[in-house]
Amino acid sequence: MELVTQGRPAAAVVLARPRAAGGRPGRLDAVATSVRPDLEEVFRLEYARVVGVAARVLGSRDQAEDVAQEVFLSFGRSRVQAGEAGGWLAVAAAHTALNLIRSGRRRTSREETVAATEHAVVPDVADTVLTREDRSRVRAALATLPRTQAVALVLRHSGLSYAEVATALDLSPGSIGTTVRRAESALRKELNRHASSD
Repeated sequence: MELVTQGRPAAAVVLARPRAAGGRPGRLDAVATSVRPDLEEVFRLEYARVVGVAARVLGSRDQAEDVAQEVFLSFGRSRVQAGEAGGWLAVAAAHTALNLIRSGRRRTSREETVAATEHAVVPDVADTVLTREDRSRVRAALATLPRTQAVALVLRHSGLSYAEVATALDLSPGSIGTTVRRAESALRKELNRHASSD
C-alpha cells in the first residue's frame, strides 16, 4: 500500500471505503476502521520532516520516501499520542534508515538512472566517483556509531533543535550537545581510521 497515491495520503484513500456490490461493506472497510483517526493530519504535518531525516541518512530521496512509508505504517499501528508523533516519527525514520544501511540492502540504481538522464553539465567522472565514495564512507562510519549517538547526530543535522532531539530520544536537553559532539568525534575517528587503512 502506498502512502501517497496521486498526491493524496493513504489515509484519505483508505478512508474512502469503497463498498462491494449491493451496498455491503467492501474489503477496505475492515482496514479503514483500524486506521487511526489522526493519521492523515499527522502525515500532512510530519511527512516532509520524516523524509528529510531519512534522506540525510540515506542520501536518496527515493529511499527516504520508502522509509517514510514504512514509518507511517508503523505509526498507524502504534498507540503514540498525536502530540508526541513528531519526535517518535523522526527517531523511527533515523532508526529505519540506519537499519537499511546496516543490512546492506542499499539500492543505488535509481540514483544512477537519474544521474545518467540529466542533461546538465556532466561533472568530471573522477569527481563523481570520489563524491560517491566519500558519501558511502560517511554512511558506513555512521552505521558503526552507537545507536543513540547516530540518531542524535542525524536528527540534529536534519534541523531539529537540541530540545526536539532531547524530546525525541527521551534524554535530558543538557546532554544532547555532549551526545552530538561525541558522535561527531566518533564519526571523525572512524573516517580517519578508514582513510589511513586505504
